[in-house]
Amino acid sequence: MKVDVQSLDTFNQLAHEGAQEATASMAQMTGIDATVDVTKISLIDRSDIGEELGTGTFVGVEFGFEGALSGETVLIFEQGQSEEIVDAMMPGASTDDSMGQSAVQEIGNIMMSGFIDGWAEHLGATIDHTPPGYVEGDSAAILPDGPETSEHDQVFVFRSEITWEGESVSFFIYMLPEYEPMAELMAEHAETGADAIPIEKLAVFNQMTQQGTERAAENVEQMSGIETEAEVSQISFVPIEDVPRQFGEETYVGTAVEFTGAPSGFLLVLFDEQSAVTVAEALMPMEMDSDELTEQHKMAIEELGNIMTSGFVDGWANVLQQSVDHTPPRLVHDMGRAIIDPLAAQLGQHQRHAFVIDSKMKTDEVEFESEIHALPNEQELREALDELDVERADQTDADAGQIF
Repeated sequence: MKVDVQSLDTFNQLAHEGAQEATASMAQMTGIDATVDVTKISLIDRSDIGEELGTGTFVGVEFGFEGALSGETVLIFEQGQSEEIVDAMMPGASTDDSMGQSAVQEIGNIMMSGFIDGWAEHLGATIDHTPPGYVEGDSAAILPDGPETSEHDQVFVFRSEITWEGESVSFFIYMLPEYEPMAELMAEHAETGADAIPIEKLAVFNQMTQQGTERAAENVEQMSGIETEAEVSQISFVPIEDVPRQFGEETYVGTAVEFTGAPSGFLLVLFDEQSAVTVAEALMPMEMDSDELTEQHKMAIEELGNIMTSGFVDGWANVLQQSVDHTPPRLVHDMGRAIIDPLAAQLGQHQRHAFVIDSKMKTDEVEFESEIHALPNEQELREALDELDVERADQTDADAGQIF
């Protein structure tokens, strides 16, 4: 089965419009004005779903659906942020009591019914859904486990982030369709031309990304002595103008490089400021002059970013049997959106959508977390996937000296 940019765009837009309809229903019920910030389609390991929510406790409403499309969908609020929404529905109620939980269910029922109905209308088919169920817990507990047995380790996830205007409040809609029906629908909407990508090759490329992240984590551990593990790897499809919105206003320190080959594009290695200080001090043989981020810290991060970049793309080059060159790492220190915006704008001169490759690594030893983001040229990525030999997917051991 194959998918193309047009079919991905169709389903991404359908999910986005469904999220907008759901958000409008909430505004009508509560008077709260909110905006759908980003909707994206991701291919991700089943075990990693929800990792991007981070820590904390969440409440929400879960539905199962079946018919032309089968799966599950969940409306998720951070528990602390849900109280104002509950109070708007039932003054004085709280998610700690049954009245508040009923309010969440009612909101979810109205919002998500519209979300599912929009899909059914577009497909010209029936999609039935189960009664809403109230759920709460951490990021692992709030999302469904999926089928116990499946031949597919990776799943498609539609995720919309909705921002409450004027407040630092966000909530999320996750749609987790069953793999085979979703892949078949995407293939039905795909053209048969050169833009079509075999879906199984997207999954293989995602595995390569995970392996590249593991190699980068190994390099961090060798250089710093900090035991580091790869956490999340996913490939997402999103309109190019929405790419900077995914990075928010948090300040990052890291490196940016432009790489050329098959495919070309940009690669970012980013640390939050505290993680940058932590890992830089582990790299430096002498005591730092300050606990704040100094030029010494930045030099160490620049060196580490170069090594991580090499570790990440080595596997790509070997599996794709292509040479990969990249520019020297450029230090970046700014808000996430400000870092990514000029790179997305450069890609946007030639393409309307982006495949964004995201990975994360962390350690339990110290306060440390790092993210790797790749923004490849869309057409060149399609060409590379077309030539990808899936039997080489596990051959990611490469000699960096022969590649760079």
